[in-house]
Amino acid sequence: MSLAISGASGAFGRAAAEYLLHHTDPGQVVLTTRRPGALSDLADRGADVRHADFNDPASLDAAFRGVERLLLISIDTIGDRVAQHRAAITAAAAQGVGHVVYTSVPEPVPGNPALVVPDHADTEQALRDSPMTWTFLRNNLYAHLQAGSIAQAAATGHLVTNGGAGAAAYVSREDCAAGAGAVLAQGGHENRAYDVTGPQALTADDLAALATRRSGREVEVVHLDDDAYTAALREAGLPEPVAHLLATFGAATRGGYLSTVTPVVADLTGRGPTALAELLDGTAS
Repeated sequence: MSLAISGASGAFGRAAAEYLLHHTDPGQVVLTTRRPGALSDLADRGADVRHADFNDPASLDAAFRGVERLLLISIDTIGDRVAQHRAAITAAAAQGVGHVVYTSVPEPVPGNPALVVPDHADTEQALRDSPMTWTFLRNNLYAHLQAGSIAQAAATGHLVTNGGAGAAAYVSREDCAAGAGAVLAQGGHENRAYDVTGPQALTADDLAALATRRSGREVEVVHLDDDAYTAALREAGLPEPVAHLLATFGAATRGGYLSTVTPVVADLTGRGPTALAELLDGTAS
């Protein structure tokens, strides 16, 4: 069985590729990327590395030829990626791919204010409309992205948030990648959507407690509305688009769209997900 990963030279794709190379025959693994040279080490281990550019349909036809199951990793160009995802889906179907695993987000529904939701919802619908079966891996917020804010809170004594009393089930990128690799390798999981989460949902108070533990002094939670939080992020040096994106994730947290906790990581990989505290302490296995 030929198993392919798109965007395999990115951090997520490489982690998923490592999982496949450890759990399947490397001769079955196809890795597609715009930068084949970046995967020369994985090619040396037996993977078939192919050039693929979502803006070049001809390259996708060649990249997906002979592939039976594809991990379609969402690209990170918000607002422009649906057309590129659709091009990949069209090429995969044309080449006879039978199943696509797609990295999505929790609750991609109209009420969810996270800026990324419409792109993921549209891509999920494109896969439902295709002749292929699919699996949606709705990954929660990445745990490693909290390291900076917790370090800053430890340094300043204040954790600033627009997430209100909401909670998020932060999950490590490595756990998400392992789950994706497992679905790709195992077969099955047809037309199923899975929430991929960490072991618990954490509130701003929980994050402040982690910062307190790291600093040895009390860290206070400062609650802001969305506009004030966006302004605070801009003042801290973040570009406006990034500040706005993060504020929408805070709004989604406040609205309860990220609080679901599931055993999916353990069910798929046979090991439990890494807790945020373990990740911050560098004790993750």
